[in-house]
Amino acid sequence: MKYTNMFIILLLVYSNISYAKEELVFGSVAMDIPAVMHKRLKPLTQYLSQRLNKPVVLKLSPNMGAAINEAAEGRVDIAYLTPVAYLRAHEKGNAQLIAKTVTKGKASFKLMIVVKENSPVKSVNDLIGKSFAFGDERALLQRAAVVGAGIKLNQFKEYRFIGHYDNIARAVMNDDFDAGILKDTMAYKWQGKGIRILHASPALPPYNIVASKNVNKSTLNELKQIFLSLDKNNPDHLKVIKAIDKKYDGFAATSDAEYDVVRKLVAPFE
Repeated sequence: MKYTNMFIILLLVYSNISYAKEELVFGSVAMDIPAVMHKRLKPLTQYLSQRLNKPVVLKLSPNMGAAINEAAEGRVDIAYLTPVAYLRAHEKGNAQLIAKTVTKGKASFKLMIVVKENSPVKSVNDLIGKSFAFGDERALLQRAAVVGAGIKLNQFKEYRFIGHYDNIARAVMNDDFDAGILKDTMAYKWQGKGIRILHASPALPPYNIVASKNVNKSTLNELKQIFLSLDKNNPDHLKVIKAIDKKYDGFAATSDAEYDVVRKLVAPFE
């Protein structure tokens, strides 16, 4: 019995040491091509590794569906998700919010319907009978925002899902589509450089950082403190924040209730 107890104690100690050295996996929705997403998120994973004193490795998802499943099933420990992706990961696997992004002082974002800068389209109604570019087919919020702007999907001549926001911006500028939808940061990036914003959605709860259900409460709280302490006035912190998105100022506290507006908006499309 004495040796058995000693073995159990040693096993527990060894397990704790192993856990302390265990890496965390950081996932993300595919908002840009993989090379760009890697460049955007690498400074953050390096910063988290330093603060947590354990490796945080990047695992990029090929599409939104994969990102949702990986967060829901615990195949990634931390993830950078869209509002709808968070809701799905929470429903499927009890993913937990860590923090929400802050853009130009606002902890919200908008989806923009855009056209080519010299397009004759002047209003949403002018898009009837035109072609439209969406991103990921699983991005329900994009379709909800378009319908909310006053045009039904069956009123388009055609609409297609072409992946990343970069694809949409270039497709509209190249006249492959008459219009498309972009996140506000991407729309502002191209505004006056080939793209014109036709319509903006109401303010929506923003992109977020979540933890899988496998992340314990202690680590979850530590992660919240780390993200909320990122200070744009600190040059080292600012590099991490701006690498993710040049429009970001940092992160703010959030709760599941803040995403109820998104639940209601996408409900008709489920």
